This record gives sequence, structure tokens and C-alpha cells, in this order.
Amino acid sequence: MKAPRDVPTSLLESLKSLGLTKYEALVYIGLLRTAGATATEVHEISGVPRASVYPVLDRLVQKELVSVSHTTPKRFAAVPPDQGVENLMRRIESDAESARAGLDAFYREKELEGRGDQELVWTIYGEENIRTRLAGMFKSAERSVELLATGDLLQRSVLPLLDPVPGSVPVEIVTERWAGEQPSRFRLHVLPLAALCKTPILAEKLLPYERSGVFLVDDTRALLWMGGADGQPSALYSESAGLALFVRRHIATVMEWTKDAVQ
Repeated sequence: MKAPRDVPTSLLESLKSLGLTKYEALVYIGLLRTAGATATEVHEISGVPRASVYPVLDRLVQKELVSVSHTTPKRFAAVPPDQGVENLMRRIESDAESARAGLDAFYREKELEGRGDQELVWTIYGEENIRTRLAGMFKSAERSVELLATGDLLQRSVLPLLDPVPGSVPVEIVTERWAGEQPSRFRLHVLPLAALCKTPILAEKLLPYERSGVFLVDDTRALLWMGGADGQPSALYSESAGLALFVRRHIATVMEWTKDAVQ
């Protein structure tokens, strides 16, 4: 019977990542080095304490890494490595699927119970990060997409993101100018927002934000895109009812203001 020898730490770590404990790994490796062994011999070839050998062997049998004879005393043999690793991977995949299903049930509880009074607002920095969030909002739209954005922001950064919006979902766009042919797919409102700038106070508020906009999807997800003086935009995003209502009212209010301004 071969005496125990040092097992590379890297091999032990690899077996641990497959779901084995240190003792299980040592016993399995020890059995691979012999044609079969009793529990006492397993202790000798693996270096695992005698009291731990039987519990470890039982677990390895359950994991389909070790087979056991019906003789007295019982003898144990290791499953070949190819089959053994395949058995471990199958168990991992099964456990992962069970975990995914269980975790998903907890995750969906908040959708069934609602979010109560919690109104989280997230800050997003950088144009690429904002565009990524917007793209996800548009792609998952089910009922409606509404946006009010400056023409520069709309046509340079936002318009291409609207392509994945399902054809059955209406898209309403409000902007102060539009260059080129108007898309037939969207309801486009080109309103003279510049007329508001006749009022000095309004002009002071609007001019610094030539690339800004508000976006509302399904009346539940809202994003406010704000241009920055340093050229780095930021945004506020939320799925709270409060921000969604604010955005809806903001769009309606701007439409009313601009209509009054040109009368």
C-alpha cells in the first residue's frame, strides 16, 4: 500500500471548486493510486484521520466518485477521473439550477408585494453608461415610450437606441427641432422651445443644457439626462412612482408652455 504524499495545493483548490472538501479530495486522490482499499487502508494512503474516513467515503459514494464492494470488510475504489469530474459537473449544474430557481422566487417577491414607500433614485455618470441604461429601458418597453429631449441630444445620442422598441409600443417624442425627414414610426412633436428664451430667466435656465432630456417608459421607469458644464453628462434614474409622475407632468407642462409662448 502506497504511503501518503504531498498533494499539490493547486489540485486541492481545483477539487474544492468542484465541491469537494479537503478530506474528500485527499481520499479520492488516494484511492486513484490503488486498485481498491479498506477504510483502514484509505486512512493510511490518504493521511485523513481514521475517525473521518467513513463519513468522507459515504459522501464520496453519494457524489458518485467512489464505488463500494459488498464484501466484508468493505473495499472502496475510485471512479476514473474523466467520469468522476463529469459526475461533479453534473451535480454542480443541477445545484446551480436549483439555486437559480430558489433565488428567483425571492427576487420576484418584491414585484408581487410592491416596493412600499421606498423610492430609490440612482445617479449615473458618463454618456456610455447613460446610453446603456436607456437602451435597456427602450428594449424592454411594453406599453409606451415618451421623451422630451433637445434636438442635439436626440439625434446624436438617443435616436439609434429607439430601434429595438417593439413595433406595438407607441413612441412619443417632444423636441425643439428636427433635421431631415420625420420618422413615420414615432409621434413627433417639434415645438419651438426657443420661444421660451424670450424670457431672460428661462433663457438662463435652458441655455446651459443644450444636451438634456427626460425619458419615461411604461409610466414606471424614468430617466433625467443632464448635460454638464464640463461636457460630462449625468443622469438620475428611478422606478419610483414619484419620479415617473414628475417626468410625465414635466413633459405635459413643457408642451403647454411652448404652445402658449407662440400664441
